[in-house]
Amino acid sequence: QVQLVESGGGSVQPGGSLRLSCRASGSMFFTYVMAWHRQPPGKQRELLASISNGGSRDYADSVKGRFTISRDHATNTIYLDMNNLMPEDTAVYYCRYSDRRTYWGQGTQVTVSA
Repeated sequence: QVQLVESGGGSVQPGGSLRLSCRASGSMFFTYVMAWHRQPPGKQRELLASISNGGSRDYADSVKGRFTISRDHATNTIYLDMNNLMPEDTAVYYCRYSDRRTYWGQGTQVTVSA
């Protein structure tokens, strides 16, 4: 089992910034990918950014240039730095860990409004 604990959500005005964190613990394999997804109200969950344990990163076009995924190997923590936030970024944000298994965090709410 792998446990994921997220933090850092909240409310922010348009143009603002937030940092999300996700710490993984448990029986992690040597090779894995961690990622951030979000689910806006009434919509499907979408992949935003991923990072492999080797450091390779990928981003969805909708967040490229505004969001940055990073990791701290020492604490098995990944981060999502979100800048220039817009109302359409309002969603529940989820962390995911995948090797041959997939685990999800509990989700953290991000609300962007004036």
